[in-house]
Amino acid sequence: MLTGWRLSLSKLFIIPQRYVLAIMALFAVANAYTMRVCLNLAITQMVRRDVVSEGDENYDPDACTDYNIPTNTTMKLADYIMRDSSSLFEWSEATQGLILSSFYYGYVLTHIPGGIMAERFGGKWVLGLGLLSTAVCTIITPIAVKSGGATALFILRVVEGLGEGPTMPALMAIISKWAPKSERARFGSIVFGGAQIGNIAGSYFSGLIMYDGSWENVFYLFGGFGFAWFILWSLICYSTPNTHPFISDSEKKFLNENVQALIHSEKQRLEPVPWKALLRSVPLWSLIVAGIGHDWGYFSMVTDLPKYMTDVLKFNIRSTGLLSAMPYVAMWIASFLFGLVCDFCIKRNYHSIMTARKLYTTIAATGPGICIILASYSGCDTTLAVFWFIAAMTLMGAYYSGMKINALDITPNYAGTTTAMVNGIAAVSGIITPYLIGILTPNSTLKEWRIAFWVCLAVLVITNIQYLILAKGEQLWWDDVNKHGYPPNWKHGDLPVRKNDSEKLKMETNNEKK
Repeated sequence: MLTGWRLSLSKLFIIPQRYVLAIMALFAVANAYTMRVCLNLAITQMVRRDVVSEGDENYDPDACTDYNIPTNTTMKLADYIMRDSSSLFEWSEATQGLILSSFYYGYVLTHIPGGIMAERFGGKWVLGLGLLSTAVCTIITPIAVKSGGATALFILRVVEGLGEGPTMPALMAIISKWAPKSERARFGSIVFGGAQIGNIAGSYFSGLIMYDGSWENVFYLFGGFGFAWFILWSLICYSTPNTHPFISDSEKKFLNENVQALIHSEKQRLEPVPWKALLRSVPLWSLIVAGIGHDWGYFSMVTDLPKYMTDVLKFNIRSTGLLSAMPYVAMWIASFLFGLVCDFCIKRNYHSIMTARKLYTTIAATGPGICIILASYSGCDTTLAVFWFIAAMTLMGAYYSGMKINALDITPNYAGTTTAMVNGIAAVSGIITPYLIGILTPNSTLKEWRIAFWVCLAVLVITNIQYLILAKGEQLWWDDVNKHGYPPNWKHGDLPVRKNDSEKLKMETNNEKK
């Protein structure tokens, strides 16, 4: 009877369960990003903007014309300023940068604990409960900021980051159990493309809501979506195919025969994380440094592009929302195309996995860096500037077929922990970049922003060069000692050996000595 019930439920799903999970994971990432980035646009309406006239100390001769300022006699400039000051807060650029970076103070702390918990207990509830806590924080944001100001908002965003920190490690731990090797780039494009959906929805709908309403409604909307996703995720998604109650037998058989982490888990129980070898792994640290470069460029765009469009290019909030969303539409589409091309070339043996990771990482690092420099030299030509921002994010879509899924190549058995290290340490860029840009752009002039973009290009290029030199594309020895053995220069004790393979390993060692 139970088998018949399971088969009946499995027929309700037209597409395979691994792609049901991929789509739900896509929406998980999308929700995470909408709740993360909605403040980036909302803060432009929460803070008072002073109108600087010619002759003032901070007047910028290269400033773009602000067409939002009334030029007729029906509304005097003083009246416009007074209306604009209905925004509640007077925060400096540095203070705004500190608030925008506060999320990542909590975010970096829970990556590694989240990854370990996901590997040990499964990623479903680690991911689900983490995003649920983020949804709660998002909904109460207006209450917190009105009652406690910048300090309360800073603390709330840190707590929000704590809840969202396990998102990527838990997702990677789940994907490692659901994605066959031949479909990894495709899975990465689907799941992590959710970041662009989140950025698109967060930017576009925030602009619409705040143009006709108040900034508070942005947080209520996206927090509510987070609640809705959690309910659906709890009902239909599971950590592994073998714990899924209504997956088809054919798909379960296929996954158990083609997913390395499942093959591994069927034969032996995973031992504790080999921290000594992991922390000494040059390819892993190379991946971490590449992640720092990616996040530096990505967070510069996600966090500060709305401010650049509002403060420098002088777009109104509706235009800022729409135009801030367009680069992420391009990045989302490009990530799928890069993923399909990558999988196709690997299957046809046109290039190796390692070549693919380095090639797409290079495209995604140097291309966007050059494009944002060109955007800053476009001056007040808003069409050309937006074109270059779109080009930058289009090329950044290659990251999802490059270093973003490299952890699955080098360490499939500890993907949750290693992804936690990569994402957690790399997210330090999210702490540094908003605050640094706030310091570099105290008056938010075009020349000040140009310096910030040059710094971004330098970081992208340097981190990419080291990745080209040091990265690897195959499973590292410490991820499965029983399969690969110990390197000749390993002089600091053995890694834990799985009990059911200990006798076999001893025999192999004795034979080698003979």
